[in-house]
Amino acid sequence: MSERLEIDIEVNGDSHQITALTSATLLEILREALNLTGTKRGCNHGVCGACTVLVDGKLARSCLMLAVDVGDRTVTTVEGIARSREFSAVQRALVKSGAIQCGFCTPGFVIALTHLFASTPQPHRDAIRIALSGNLCRCSGYVKIVEAAEQLAGMRS
Repeated sequence: MSERLEIDIEVNGDSHQITALTSATLLEILREALNLTGTKRGCNHGVCGACTVLVDGKLARSCLMLAVDVGDRTVTTVEGIARSREFSAVQRALVKSGAIQCGFCTPGFVIALTHLFASTPQPHRDAIRIALSGNLCRCSGYVKIVEAAEQLAGMRS
């Protein structure tokens, strides 16, 4: 039986104190305790990318990370990407290019592309494809997602 601990966690710029099982994943805390349901549970093995968040600005699979291990780090979810209720540039590009299908994988793609564009404002096609390689989509052939990123990078008009 897991014990419970008080966890101090900063998510999307807001501080939270949560009592959680020591075995709780960051994904469980985000979805169940904080009601941030944009981050999805896909494979629960860190393979599909649906649970991807930023932890201290780095990509992380929230289904594999214990919440107690987050500590003093900051977490950004897809909800935190567009805090002003306006879509981010990445989100606007995905919508404009028709890259949204069922939407289940979209939060992971938004996080991956946000991370890419934060470090490389004008990535080339190979960098875009590599950045997206950790996210699985069952609806698309990734063409529209790559096109959206290329438009954002200024590679397409």
